[in-house]
Amino acid sequence: MTAELGADSEVGTLRTVMLHRPGDELRRLTPRNNDQLLFDGVPWVDRAQQEHDAFAELLRSRGVEVLLLADLLTEAMTVSGAARMQGISAAVNERRLGRALARDLAAHLRGVPAPQLASILMAGMTFDELLAAESGEPELPGASLVRRMHHGGDFVIDPLPNLLFTRDSSFWIGNRVAITSLALPARLRETTLTDLIYAFHPRFLGVRRAYESRTAPVEGGDVLLLAPGVVAVGVGERTTPAGAEALARSLFEDGLAHTVLVVPIAQERASMHLDTVCTMVDVDAVVMYPAIQDTLSAFTIHKGDAGVTIRGADPFLEAAADAMGIGKLRVIDTGLDTVTAEREQWDDGNNTLALAPGVVVAYERNVETNARLEASGIEVLRISGSELGSGRGGPRCMSCPVARDSAAMEPVRS
Repeated sequence: MTAELGADSEVGTLRTVMLHRPGDELRRLTPRNNDQLLFDGVPWVDRAQQEHDAFAELLRSRGVEVLLLADLLTEAMTVSGAARMQGISAAVNERRLGRALARDLAAHLRGVPAPQLASILMAGMTFDELLAAESGEPELPGASLVRRMHHGGDFVIDPLPNLLFTRDSSFWIGNRVAITSLALPARLRETTLTDLIYAFHPRFLGVRRAYESRTAPVEGGDVLLLAPGVVAVGVGERTTPAGAEALARSLFEDGLAHTVLVVPIAQERASMHLDTVCTMVDVDAVVMYPAIQDTLSAFTIHKGDAGVTIRGADPFLEAAADAMGIGKLRVIDTGLDTVTAEREQWDDGNNTLALAPGVVVAYERNVETNARLEASGIEVLRISGSELGSGRGGPRCMSCPVARDSAAMEPVRS
């Protein structure tokens, strides 16, 4: 039985999730380009795949249907020529490649079978690979200065190693999916792939969209569904105030939320998204980096009968509890001392994926945080992430929940 698509919280029982198994795009990372491609190191890809396979198998063992992005992309482009053209159009950058090379590259890609095309769109292509692939094809007219002046190992299509973090390029709210607007150049094309999956894959035909304006950067790692109708949006390195406001007004217009809490966070790598410092672990509980617990604030944007109002900034925990209609939000923090807390926050100790109220997946290396979660009554399912974490992302970052049970139907844990 296929679960009904959609989500209204972070903790409703997870039924279906989209993951991306790391592939050849990670093999493109080198010490020369890893910073530009937003990785803090060069991962051991085989081990990263083993770790990801174990993560996916854990989810399946708990009854979660796992959809893999690469499979969905291949299937969408197999059934739809329009999907192929959308993917090719986004990958062929005439501004960078020039008209002659862009024409040659697009012509080549149009003849590539769907599985191979999906791989190229994700893992990228070098000038040498294009030359080898073109051998035996009819020679195209004209010449390309760009082709002559680039080194063979340069990318004619850039790889997308951050596809691993499926949370950022789309998220579900209610029965709709929002395609986000990613902030940094290394990630811009990711949303094209998720967009065409939702537009053309048979699994998602008829699904309506939320937040289609994409007028300013909003990333899914900054969006927390605190409760039905209540959304928190972090504003920092990736999501801008304009993006948060545009998202809030769009959700109000579509009746998907009544309150949006806009939460300023530090604009730095260690706290690139709200979910790097705070995630929901139960219907009334969060795991949070203690260094920001007393200083984190929120502007409350509310849609009422009289229109939209903006209040604040107020303490985040108080504003969140008030919007959620609960007396107090329980806080479980990372580490008893500042050094442990900082280390485990950097290692994604706050970035947990809830499978149900009070049941979360977390990296095993965050020993102190996991112990504190368990002492607070949270079941912690541990996974290895020594290589997966090199892109600064934990279980929540690596997962886009496609179907969750409504939190309104979940029993509140004592």
